[in-house]
Amino acid sequence: MAPASIDNRPMIRLLVGLGNPGPEYEQTRHNAGFWWIDEVARKLDASLVPDRSYYGLVARANRPDGPIWLLEPMTFMNLSGKSVAALARFFKIAPNEILVAHDELDLMPGQMKMKLGGGHAGHNGLRDIHAQLGTADYWRLRLGIGHPGVKTEVVNYVLKKPSAEHREAIDKSIDQSLTALDLILAGDMERAMIKVHAKPPRPKPPKPEVKPGVDPEETSK
Repeated sequence: MAPASIDNRPMIRLLVGLGNPGPEYEQTRHNAGFWWIDEVARKLDASLVPDRSYYGLVARANRPDGPIWLLEPMTFMNLSGKSVAALARFFKIAPNEILVAHDELDLMPGQMKMKLGGGHAGHNGLRDIHAQLGTADYWRLRLGIGHPGVKTEVVNYVLKKPSAEHREAIDKSIDQSLTALDLILAGDMERAMIKVHAKPPRPKPPKPEVKPGVDPEETSK
């Protein structure tokens, strides 16, 4: 029987990050889900190790309410569902106890959204998870990577490294999402989404630099 939070909300028992295996894909936009799981593993002090039974890198984090599983499918993106379904079925994890982190073209770098269910919007990883689970009713954490602007360029775009500025924005969004991790694992998705969707405070404009010997009143005239 699956654990449940104190008010009977389903708890998240499986966290999945989507990407492609191999060093040539490691820093590409399509691997944003892997970047997220790597940071979750660090936060939970869990080690991802290869597991052939589930076709991926797997970690188990023991929590007071039961184990949490972390998964990075090593099947390549378009077969992600093979890995997710294998682990979910073995441990009897329901779709609404799964959260999948993935790159999202329709959000700018630094933006992210969390939701339950919905379409796959052409994302091959989600498409296969839909097919293998037989439902779309699992949670998603959509990590914005931006859009190339032309549909025909999407494949090349997701398989390239983001600019340093965009990577920094994505990393910051991942850091922000981790502030909601305990809420996510407890199944308190409403409060988790408030944290995930919160816009970072705007940086204060720098104060005007006053040169030595110059009257500040004069510089403001």
